[in-house]
Amino acid sequence: MEIFRVKKDIPFMKYRGISAVISTLTFVLAVAFLSIKGLNLGVDFTGGTIMEVSYPEAANIENIRGTLSALDLTDTQVQNFGTAQDVLIRLPIKSDLSIAELSEKVAAALKIDNEGVEIMRVESVGAQVGDELYEDGALAILFVCMGIVLYLTMRFEWRFAIAAIVANLHDVIIILGFFAFFQWEFNLTVLAAVLAVLGYSVNESVVVFDRVRENFRRMRKASVEDVINNAITRTMSRTIMTHLSTQTVVISMLIFGGEILNNFALALTIGILFGIYSSIMVGCPLAMWLGTSQSNLVIAKPESKNNPDAL
Repeated sequence: MEIFRVKKDIPFMKYRGISAVISTLTFVLAVAFLSIKGLNLGVDFTGGTIMEVSYPEAANIENIRGTLSALDLTDTQVQNFGTAQDVLIRLPIKSDLSIAELSEKVAAALKIDNEGVEIMRVESVGAQVGDELYEDGALAILFVCMGIVLYLTMRFEWRFAIAAIVANLHDVIIILGFFAFFQWEFNLTVLAAVLAVLGYSVNESVVVFDRVRENFRRMRKASVEDVINNAITRTMSRTIMTHLSTQTVVISMLIFGGEILNNFALALTIGILFGIYSSIMVGCPLAMWLGTSQSNLVIAKPESKNNPDAL
């Protein structure tokens, strides 16, 4: 179904030089932020304890930090969680205290300062489990990338496989760069969003590349640039409707999903926005620069007496 149709092909590939500069610049900036600031890894990866507490009135964050400092807990993170009354406390692992003892000690100290405080939830992850989750998450991204390359090589050919994986990794690095720059917490839900973006982006690349291959078969006298421009233009209606509907759902999660889904929705929002750009202005130009042509994708018909094309 097409809501609208663009009659004249848009010369996307005419601006591939500009897109290369933009893509390289954003990629370098993202890598720089990751190298300099690093990811703000959540308790899922570092190990520790998360406590959600609720106060009858607006919580005084500075007083809570002072209470924790008096307990010799200086490496804690204290922040509002959704409302001014709700507070999220992240506690590091203490070698001399068990997780249960640490959470009970903090809860007792907070109740001394304010009897009305309620402990809503306590979640704990050991250091060894956190390290394993970090390694497993990195392996998950690696295996997904390998699977994408293998699938696209079988579906199309190696030039498209390389172009698609570079475009998808471009999206992933940009997401990680945003999280490093703003120091948003990177936890398991964000990792799930990154993996979802990889799958989402490769789907867009497959749609465009499939149209490119089809165009090479029917636009035999057209240049490679014209073939790719036509493929992108002909899939624009589908691209806009798909991304618009998906982004609407993700933004709804971002606005109404609360703190639990906030970073998950943020990662998806960034990934979908850059996924549109990378599929068109990163993947297609790269496939073109790698030498994609009609001879790579169109299988020549065997010569035969009954084949009029062989005459």
